[in-house]
Amino acid sequence: MPDRPQGAAAFEGLDESAWEALCDGCGKCCLHKLEDEDSGEVYLTAVACRFLDQESIRCQCYPERQKRQPACLVIRPDAFPEIARMLPHTCAYRLTWEGKPLPDWHPVRQKGSQVQMQLCGHSVRDRVISEDRLEGEPDEDEWQALIIGEWSPL
Repeated sequence: MPDRPQGAAAFEGLDESAWEALCDGCGKCCLHKLEDEDSGEVYLTAVACRFLDQESIRCQCYPERQKRQPACLVIRPDAFPEIARMLPHTCAYRLTWEGKPLPDWHPVRQKGSQVQMQLCGHSVRDRVISEDRLEGEPDEDEWQALIIGEWSPL
């Protein structure tokens, strides 16, 4: 079996529609992240951007998301490799960049259906809170308590 293209070559030829189809709709890219200053490891928290619709798991202001939320992680081919480590290990953009196959539960492999992705526990639906629900800015210990590890199916 030939090696999968990696890096920029993995994204060559993808039009906007194909690029957007890579997104599994899990919502993890919309979570606040913490970075370990020593190791550089990135951790997802259980706090979502205020613009993430908690039911549809879609951005409520997608076209102008970076204007309305300057810290928004905008995922574009030209943002790699810098953003790869900020994406979860299950993210199709990251997997594609790394030359790895998409998992069986990915909507691209499920004729666009997100059911398997949700059943396998990869969606943030019913697992996170909006940043609007926080009472003030969490301190370091409170952020640590909001870190989420590996997710299992609901």
